[in-house]
Amino acid sequence: MKYQITTEYAWYDTPEGSKVILGYFIQNVPFTFDELPEIARNLPEVEMAANDNRRWTSEEMYRASMYLMSEEAHPMMFELEVDRPELLPVD
Repeated sequence: MKYQITTEYAWYDTPEGSKVILGYFIQNVPFTFDELPEIARNLPEVEMAANDNRRWTSEEMYRASMYLMSEEAHPMMFELEVDRPELLPVD
């Protein structure tokens, strides 16, 4: 079985404030994210895409990542067969 990898822009809420991120998902469960450079965060099309997606908190991201690790399904920690390996983060 190949796991489905997707990415999407989303809002990330922290105690310090909110920002747009690029989230990485396996079977619709987030496993990590990239912070965007300021110029990309402020593009109207990026903000509109983030507005269409779920907001995430640091606690939700942590719990999702821990869940994937406990199930040995975290693609950055375990060797998994994924449908689009080019979407995986580089580091």
